[in-house]
Amino acid sequence: MDLGLRGRVAIVTGGSEGIGKAAAVRLAAEGARVAIAARRPDVLERTAEDIRKETEGEVMPVPTDVMKPEQVRRLVQAVVSRWGRVDILVNNAGTSAAMPFESAGDEAWAADLDLKLYGAIRCCREVLPHMKERGWGRIINVTAIGGRAPGARSAPTTVSRAAGIALTKVLSKEYAEHGILVNTVCIGLVKAGQHEHRYEQLKRENPGLTLEAFYRQIGATVPLGRVGEAREAGDVIAFLASERASYLTGIAVNIDGGTSPVI
Repeated sequence: MDLGLRGRVAIVTGGSEGIGKAAAVRLAAEGARVAIAARRPDVLERTAEDIRKETEGEVMPVPTDVMKPEQVRRLVQAVVSRWGRVDILVNNAGTSAAMPFESAGDEAWAADLDLKLYGAIRCCREVLPHMKERGWGRIINVTAIGGRAPGARSAPTTVSRAAGIALTKVLSKEYAEHGILVNTVCIGLVKAGQHEHRYEQLKRENPGLTLEAFYRQIGATVPLGRVGEAREAGDVIAFLASERASYLTGIAVNIDGGTSPVI
């Protein structure tokens, strides 16, 4: 199925690995020109080269910390300077920060909200004028199923994600008249760097543990019986960014193998 993305211009934050990279790969494979943004320039450049080789697409790495407004501004300016427009924004920058409530001080709360919520706000603020000018746009906020059904010891990350889901609905209502569609994907257990960091910690205690065995263990808690692949999330994100999703806005899609207790 042709998603109608050829010639579109996309920005993917947190685009150097995991779900962000998978989304960038899929968008580039569909013919979109893609800017990937993340904080580590060396990793970002390697990822951009990997995507170019895999898709033969146009990919531009732009080192960016979404917690710094001036860097977000430079990111969007660089994309518009090179390609003349911004059609798609994937707000994927973020990491897990879950702990018992009494363990989370003001600094932990501020850092998590700054990265996940304010980072998305900053990116939206910069791209929306360009999308409004063209009367077309897609914004996909990558959040988490915990934002819809938080558990114990899940703050501050689930609260930040809940705010991201609410932001999605607000923007979908406000910008629909401009042809800008705003949706969120709520991620469950999907293979990503944060899980591999956890694996490395466990491996120090259990040297015989393989990454495959680790994923089998945590995947046993998922109704489908496995951990999701990043490309599966990337495919859904690309669909929501496409012409084929032209009547979808303000929705939250669970990518979780059936884990979430809410629809």
